[in-house]
Amino acid sequence: MKLLADIGGTNARFALQSGEGFDDIEVLACANHATLGQAMRAYLDKAAGRGLAVERVRHAALAIANPVEDDRVSMTNHHWSFSIEELRRQQGLDTLLVVNDFAALAMSLPHLAAEGRQRIGGGIELQDGRNARPIGLIGPGTGLGVSGVIPAGKRWIALAGEGGHVSFAPSTKEEVAILEALWGEYGHVSAERLLSGMGLELIHWVLSGQRIDAPAITKAAIDGTSADCARTVGIFCAVLGSVAGNVALTLGATGGMYIGGGIVPRLGKLFTESAFRARFEDKGRLGPYLARIPTYLITEQYPALRGVSAMLSDHIATLQ
Repeated sequence: MKLLADIGGTNARFALQSGEGFDDIEVLACANHATLGQAMRAYLDKAAGRGLAVERVRHAALAIANPVEDDRVSMTNHHWSFSIEELRRQQGLDTLLVVNDFAALAMSLPHLAAEGRQRIGGGIELQDGRNARPIGLIGPGTGLGVSGVIPAGKRWIALAGEGGHVSFAPSTKEEVAILEALWGEYGHVSAERLLSGMGLELIHWVLSGQRIDAPAITKAAIDGTSADCARTVGIFCAVLGSVAGNVALTLGATGGMYIGGGIVPRLGKLFTESAFRARFEDKGRLGPYLARIPTYLITEQYPALRGVSAMLSDHIATLQ
């Protein structure tokens, strides 16, 4: 029995796994728990109440929205901070693997079923078992995750980085105006500053002078009740296309570019009919190169849990 988790700035998704599938999954709000250890314990207590054999858990893996570089992890978009080794001892675990959440999500990409993704625009499918290609990943949510997987023989290697914090580069006069406004507020303006829940709020504020939260913006845009909100979402999708194109060029992601995160799947036609794909390909002389790369929206509900499970299995195998 393995304990798995995908921890973002807003929600923590926990699961127990004893075979190929998941025995139990529950989503907990991070804000409802003072520490990660308390959230883990709360989930295990609830799972025990549902009849799961939580006493059999000896190995755990956590995918977390943060760089993981040493024993101390302090979340960028939430207040949780912990020592990996101390948390392992507190939870009575033999193994506790902690990895970047988008590295875990990237690890799931080569194994996504056709029904777990939605194709956006054109491109040519180049991936096959004999001729694997690098795959890119980007995902706006509480923050902006960026990752990818690189083939290495029969294995895949996930990339753990912080590409969401690269400097934002505008492509239109409207985006230049947004950048200038945010410079005045923040100094450095990252891609994440626009491509996140907070980013939706900031784009809308620059366009309208009004501050409303991201769920209200997306709801009004989807309902068609606010032109400013619709324009906000349109700019968001266009910027996402440009940044996704940058990632695809950087990684040489000819195996495909995937969009994850919590925001885009909620947008429906506002995304699929947006300028995303046009901006993805709009890279001057490299336009034809990008036009060949397929882009996909991840629709599987818990893909990062599958990825972190694979990483835990690999980690345990290296210890034996």
